[in-house]
Amino acid sequence: MNYRFQNLLGAPYRGGDAVFAGDSSVLLSAVGNRVASTDLSAASSLTLPFESSSNVTRLDVSPSDDFLLAVDDSGRALYANLGRRAVLHRISFKAAPSAVRFSPDGQLIAVAVGKIVQIWRSPAFRKEFFPFHLLRTFPGFAAGVTSFDWSPDSAFLLASCKDLTARLLPVKKGLGGKPFLFLGHRAAVVGGFFATDKKTGRVNRVYTISKDGAIFTWNLVEGSDDSPPPSPGTPEKEVVQNDELELDGGNRKRKSLGELEESDITPLHMARWELQKKDFFMQSPAKLTACDYHRELDMVVVGFSNGVFGLYQMPDFVCLHLLSISREKITTAIFNSLGNWLVFGCAKLGQLLVWEWRSESYILKQQGHYFDVNCIAYSPDSQLLATGADDSKVKVWTVSSGFCFITFSEHTNAVTALHFMANNHSLLSASLDGTIRAWDLFRYRNFRTFTTASPRQFVSLTSDQSGEVICAGTLDSFEIFVWSMKTGRLLDILSGHQGPVHGLMFSPINAVLASSSWDKTVRLWDVFESKGAVETFQHSHDVLTLAYRPDGRQIACSTLDGLIHFWDPFDGLLMYTIEGRRDIAGGRLMTDRRSAANTSIGKYFTTLCYSADGSYILAGGNSKYICMYDVGEQVLLRRFQITRNLSLDGVLDFLNSKKMTDAGALDLIDDEDSDVEEGIDQQTRGNLGLGLPGSMANRGRPVARTKCVKFAPTGRSFAAATTDGVLLYSVDESFIFDPTDLDIDVTPEKVEEALAENQQQRALLLSLRLNEDSLIKKCIFAVDPSNVRAICSSTPLKYLQRLIESFADLLESCPHLEFILLWSQVPFLLSLFLLKLVIW
Repeated sequence: MNYRFQNLLGAPYRGGDAVFAGDSSVLLSAVGNRVASTDLSAASSLTLPFESSSNVTRLDVSPSDDFLLAVDDSGRALYANLGRRAVLHRISFKAAPSAVRFSPDGQLIAVAVGKIVQIWRSPAFRKEFFPFHLLRTFPGFAAGVTSFDWSPDSAFLLASCKDLTARLLPVKKGLGGKPFLFLGHRAAVVGGFFATDKKTGRVNRVYTISKDGAIFTWNLVEGSDDSPPPSPGTPEKEVVQNDELELDGGNRKRKSLGELEESDITPLHMARWELQKKDFFMQSPAKLTACDYHRELDMVVVGFSNGVFGLYQMPDFVCLHLLSISREKITTAIFNSLGNWLVFGCAKLGQLLVWEWRSESYILKQQGHYFDVNCIAYSPDSQLLATGADDSKVKVWTVSSGFCFITFSEHTNAVTALHFMANNHSLLSASLDGTIRAWDLFRYRNFRTFTTASPRQFVSLTSDQSGEVICAGTLDSFEIFVWSMKTGRLLDILSGHQGPVHGLMFSPINAVLASSSWDKTVRLWDVFESKGAVETFQHSHDVLTLAYRPDGRQIACSTLDGLIHFWDPFDGLLMYTIEGRRDIAGGRLMTDRRSAANTSIGKYFTTLCYSADGSYILAGGNSKYICMYDVGEQVLLRRFQITRNLSLDGVLDFLNSKKMTDAGALDLIDDEDSDVEEGIDQQTRGNLGLGLPGSMANRGRPVARTKCVKFAPTGRSFAAATTDGVLLYSVDESFIFDPTDLDIDVTPEKVEEALAENQQQRALLLSLRLNEDSLIKKCIFAVDPSNVRAICSSTPLKYLQRLIESFADLLESCPHLEFILLWSQVPFLLSLFLLKLVIW
């Protein structure tokens, strides 16, 4: 019952920023309204548990690797602790920021909001009611700011702008003067970067890169006492500085930005800069869309709208690599802290690449589905998860790592159904292209293809327990086709349905095939006897899907009126029904004329799945909710809200009347002049019409819905194919079977037996050897307080770390603080003693 969000599969990158967490190998990328964390050294990926209110577009990590600032396209920002994966503060800007950047000392945050640059104080670990303080504001930009770069001493900020300029802004107090402008570009400046002298570490050059593929190198002229001429076009507006006053013992002091330490050095914005040279990347007509600079290596990486990227050694502008990774626009390109890895992201393809440029090899190569995921399937051992989508691809993911390790692209139309064979290394897929394909997960190839005499569109798929018979239901001919797995020959065609066959499943205990159709019937077939339909269950509305209970003694099917019917397949009797219309109702579309409570659209379940023990059933549909019911009591146990992303349609129950106009909702009115990045959530899908007369592009937003839910065979987790991707929910995130000293006598039963015999020390040691969190905590609370010191002293040193981790977890949730502190005295003394030994 205690299922929690664990991970998000299906899209490693969906636009926006991608950043490294300091010097580590952890890569953070925006995935819808969530942030994905990819550990490149451990080859694992997970999604942070918090989510924003809309799609995240801007990310940055503090230099200390402790904090993450994530900003969505509505201007709402989350300030999170990366170590604890918890949100500390929230703030809303007046508009969606186009760039955010921490200062190198971690004390300041630069934010570009429209045509204004704001300098905020970083909250860090301070406990205040509102820890964000606006310290300074730089107005006067003629267009939006595109990127930032801080000087190494955090005293200056280089802001690139769409008004064809880059501006050198003095941030720290006491510098004075107005910003210096770098002019001469003929297109919007995408990036500007400080370059330093490797001997002194002082800034001596500036690089500015424009959208038309030009890079200008500016040199700092030192030793000139002449005051620089006024920069043309510099606005005379005053810089707004909010140095707040606070009282300290009756004395008034200011929260200033800090003073300039070296007074004998001319400030950068007042020094003389000269244009040394102009270089061009020569990728016309492609536009430069992403760039980054590594200060220690003095290298520049650039990405273009045609999928080409280049790596250049500065300041000589030597091309080290010029390669193409796709045909779509590269939306992000960054270095890691060491400069040996390059990260590229393509929002339209959902592609994220990490490339080692010295060895010319891929560290990471992941790509999500281009369109919505239609179907999912767990392998029998619950280690693999297969997904099929409208982009005609089948992907297989490793559940533990969150990575896709193989993609099959032989289908030519949308994949509608998937099924794992019992041998765990064969996968079946059904598609609208009229083929059923069998995939070998050892050799990664299509070893069998099942077809019909005339083309058919398959929408359901199953196989018997032995794996010898394959059955598929069609959308157009209303028939069920039966093939032999060994020979690939068509054995039989089951006719009788008068509507599309969307539900198909074999009984787990015998050779009876159950099928559901839009003709308001569920039929049972004896495939091997070829006697036609054995029994027919009539319904009052169209049957959308069905599921067999794992013991084979019950069939559940959902109908168009929002009911779930439970049938006894042996007696042919209706056991009971669940009315789920009110449970799944929620969310109003922008095109709905009625409120969410009064509309009848979407109030039904399109996918069902029993739990491993058959006591629960999951149900999902065209709604933002997934419902879990108790089968025996026919009651709703829990509703899972799949997303709170307001960038999707159908999340809000009440729409904002201010966004309604005579021409319709503001979000449905397309702005052809907008410069929004093309991501998976913003794509218009205009090519689906294939240029046919009368075809129109769908300008609406994606709708929040669930197309498929599946329980893992182990019963400890389930997956849901949603608009955001494949959501994984686990019954607990702490239980990982990782025993430290396993033996034949080390079992949970032995722990319970030791506790029953009042052998407290033995029970604790057995639980530590099993390394199961719940058992360790149970044994901790079973110890008498008078025996704590003796048991702690006799605990082996190799189990000490695991014991302290349990104490740390209990401190957050357990009310017995004194008891835990009593436990903690000896382990902490031992750990300090060991630490002194290591230091000595």
